[in-house]
Amino acid sequence: MNNVLQMNSLRDSHRDPARAQVACSQCSLGELCLPKNLDKDDKIRFEQIVHRSRPIHAGEHIFRAGDEFRTVATVRTGCFKSYAIDQDGQEQVLGFHLPGEIIGLDAIHSGRHIANVVALDTSAICSLTFHSVSSMARSMPELQHELFRMMSQRISELETIAGDLSADERIALFLLSLSRRFARRGYSNKEFILAMSRRDIASYLRLATETVSRVLARFQQRGLVEVDRKQVVICDRDELRNIARTTLH
Repeated sequence: MNNVLQMNSLRDSHRDPARAQVACSQCSLGELCLPKNLDKDDKIRFEQIVHRSRPIHAGEHIFRAGDEFRTVATVRTGCFKSYAIDQDGQEQVLGFHLPGEIIGLDAIHSGRHIANVVALDTSAICSLTFHSVSSMARSMPELQHELFRMMSQRISELETIAGDLSADERIALFLLSLSRRFARRGYSNKEFILAMSRRDIASYLRLATETVSRVLARFQQRGLVEVDRKQVVICDRDELRNIARTTLH
């Protein structure tokens, strides 16, 4: 098990279950993390298997490719990047993970994590052993449905990025996707901070870093966005949708 989750598991092995209940019930991400329509007893059962991590610093990994699959993690604060190393030793970014999103489900099939997952800024997670989650899902249809929904959403995102899209379409789609995801978390869907670098964005979108910078500059010249280093303001959502050819809100 990786160091972060191992220390977290040892620390939490003697914890009072009531602490987890308070943490989940008072967490602003509860509606995103907890399956909808759970009754009170099921919600308490779910909260008792959740373990909260210490702060995880930028550059610190929570999973590494090849690690045995034992836990899944929900982002509580911050942002994480998942990536793989190709045969040429180059990093390929596979995704970015925001608060309320689950990391680690890719390891279900093989029993080992296929991606490295690293914090992009100071972050924290809530971890759950997959054995506990899968056992509980058998008796909680709402939890099982939520797991399937999240896996389906992730597959859909990967298929979209893999499509035959121009650089403008890829970047417009990426910005709209981030906007939608931030809005679900109660943040502004118009103005947000990019925790990831231009290089990471380029790797994820299968573009050159220079192309990402050039397209963002062109979007700014057209009045579609305002970009100041990592800060992005969406100024013309309708035109971004037209470029992306999508109905994302």
